[in-house]
Amino acid sequence: MRIKSSGILLLVAILLFSCDKKRVFDEYKSVGSAWNKDSIITFDLPVLDSTKKYNLFINLRDNNNYPFKNLFLIVAIETPSGFTKVDTLEYEMAKPDGTLLGNGFSDIKESKLYYKEDVKFKGKYKVHIKQAVRESGKIPGVQALEGITDVGFRIEQKD
Repeated sequence: MRIKSSGILLLVAILLFSCDKKRVFDEYKSVGSAWNKDSIITFDLPVLDSTKKYNLFINLRDNNNYPFKNLFLIVAIETPSGFTKVDTLEYEMAKPDGTLLGNGFSDIKESKLYYKEDVKFKGKYKVHIKQAVRESGKIPGVQALEGITDVGFRIEQKD
C-alpha cells in the first residue's frame, strides 16, 4: 500500500511540474483523412488579458501521406469589431528527401508553426484557417489535401 501511494504521489508531482505554463489556449480540430480546399477551420478564442502579449502558433498533425514539401495556408484573425486581417503563409513540411519535419516517433508528426508574436488582444477573437496548396504549374488548388489529419491553434503568454 505504501509503495502504491508513493507511486501515485510521484506521478502527480511529475504531472504538476511538466505542465505548460505559457499555454493559454491550445485546441485541435480533425479534418478527416483529407483537408478539403473549401473547408475552413475556425477557432473561437477566449477573452485574454489585454495588458499581456502573446505568441501565436498553428499546430498540425500530418502523416506520410502528405505529398508535398511545403504547405500554404490562409489564416484570418477576426477582431471583435468585425475587422479581419488575412495572411497567406508558407511552411516547410518535409526535407528534400521527403522525410516529414515535426515531432513524433511514428509516421504521425506534430508541427508547431510560428504565426505571430507580441500580439495583444482586446475582446473575443476568431481565427479561420484554410489550406491553399497548389501543384506546381497548376492554377486550381488541391481539392483534397492528403496527409493532414488535424489542425490546431495555440496561444502562449509571452514572458
